[in-house]
Parts: sequence; structure tokens; C-alpha cells
Amino acid sequence: MHCVSSKHSVMMVSFCQGALLLSLAAAMAVYADMKVDCGPDFVTLMWTESRPQADTSLLRLGSCFPTSFSAGEAYFYVDLTDCNFRRLVTGDALVYSNDLTYVASADSYNLAFTHPVVCAYERPKDWYAAIYDPVFKTYSLGDLQFNIGLMNDDFSGPAESTRFPLGSIIPIMASVVQETHQPLLLLLEECVAATTPELYPESTMYPIISNKGCLLESVSSRSKFEPRQKSSEIRLSLQTFTFAMGEEVFIHCKLLAWDPNGLDSTKKACHFVEGHGWELLDNLAQSNLCDCCESICKSRRQRSVASEKHGMVQKAVIGPFTITDVNS
Repeated sequence: MHCVSSKHSVMMVSFCQGALLLSLAAAMAVYADMKVDCGPDFVTLMWTESRPQADTSLLRLGSCFPTSFSAGEAYFYVDLTDCNFRRLVTGDALVYSNDLTYVASADSYNLAFTHPVVCAYERPKDWYAAIYDPVFKTYSLGDLQFNIGLMNDDFSGPAESTRFPLGSIIPIMASVVQETHQPLLLLLEECVAATTPELYPESTMYPIISNKGCLLESVSSRSKFEPRQKSSEIRLSLQTFTFAMGEEVFIHCKLLAWDPNGLDSTKKACHFVEGHGWELLDNLAQSNLCDCCESICKSRRQRSVASEKHGMVQKAVIGPFTITDVNS
């Protein structure tokens, strides 16, 4: 399905599956075609470049790199909840907006540019803004149910307080309930702390887990993954940090339910153990999967974007909670 295809010297307006797509022309002439599809909860964008020296790998849709690219094309397949899409509710419309940018290298003859991309949907009658339970959240994705929450010290129940002194431990537990699936392994692929319940380009963020499952906070603190009680559950002891002290803090995580036998450098849970280095939570003998935590973790296996989208990945938010100064 192609909704838009045109040179970017004019305004374009097109309807796509009930979604209104607006793409405004840049002030400069851009020698390229852009095709955008607004799906029910995702966006695809194809950029076809005619300038011979343009590097399509330098295109970004919000915070996202191209899903694939070649010498003359860049393709994005992203969720509306990814890439720092901004959401605005206006009357009967639910509007998602982002920017397609070209980040020119210092020695490039091609100038940087930005194109706004906007998808506007009719607001569902039963849609309301999320109400954030600071202690426990449940998300449904197909026949999977994901849970994440702040826990008490021994993970036996929900946290009794949402105020944590600096240096103390925040116990966090996530789980997935599967009805018809084979046993799944739950991983925390990414977590960042922020002062907002939704992530925006201007949000102040503090990385906790990144690089496909590397617990960054374990390098310089007592933060660690706890031994598993079952594969569909993961426990994190997170030592509080000097971020947004005294303010409301939210932790944004990407939960990944995966085949327990399919671990690789992008499907893992790794933490740093002093005196030992990076260790794999689920099998110390395979801790070499964590070696990339000091660089960039990439998979040798080629999996389609669609295969991961249909039932295994869920974004989740816990909070707000507050980190307090022990001296105050």
C-alpha cells in the first residue's frame, strides 16, 4: 500500500487507511521521493534519493535509524510508540508527528534537512489518556500478558512506598503470562529513566539498560539481575542514582519475550560483576554473548522486522517514583 509518492517541492495531503498524512516541503529543493504509509499502530516510510553522493544511512526518523538502506533508498518500519513520535490529542483527532532528518557528515556536499511527517487518526471513542499506576502495570499483546512493577525488598509483593533514598535498591520485577505459547524467556531489552510518562525528543533521559540487554548501571553501582525463579520472569535490583532528585521519575522499558533456546548478542540479559566482567544471567558459560556490551551488539541472524512485531515485544512504563536525598 502506497499512500504518497511525490517530489518534495509542494505540500502533499493524502488519506491512508483512515489516517491523514501530511508531509510539508522543506525550504530547500530536495531531489528525492518519499512514500509513507500510516498503519493502525505503525508507519512505513520509503525515501528514494537521486543525489549520487547522498548517504541514505544518515537518514533518521526521529531517533530511529533506517530499518534497511541501499545506495539510493532508505526504508523505515516503526511503531508509533517508537522513535520519539509525539502524540497530541485535539478534539476528535489523535495526531502522531515526527521528523525525517538527514544528518550530513562534515565533509559532505549534501546539506542537512528536516521533513515533518504527521499521521492523524480519528480518535477512538473508548480512548483515554493513560493513567499511571506507580507500582504495578499490566499490558496485553495478543494472547500474551506482560506485567511490570516496583516490588518490596524480597520481591514477595508490591512496593509499599514510591520514595527511595539515594543509594538504596529499587526492586523491579517483570513477567509474561502465556496462554498458548511454548515457554518464553522474558528479557529487558532497554530501560531508560525520564521525568515524563511519555518519551519526547526533549525529554531528559538516563540510560539504565541498553545495547540489547546490557545493564549499564551495574558497571558503577550495585545494580544487578537477580537469579531467575522462572524463565517468564525477570528481577532487577536497581541502585538509585543521582537523576532528577526529588522529582517524579518514570522508567520506560522494552520487554522482550523470546525463545529460551534462541539467545544471541541481541537477545540476552547481561550485568557487570566486579572482578569477573560482563556475565550472562541465564548461562555463565555463554557470557561471551555479553562481550559486545562495550561496543555495539548486533545479531548475526537476519530476522524480519515483522516477525518480531507480531507478539513478542512490549513497551512498558513504571512510576512515578521519587529518589530522595538522604541528607535532606
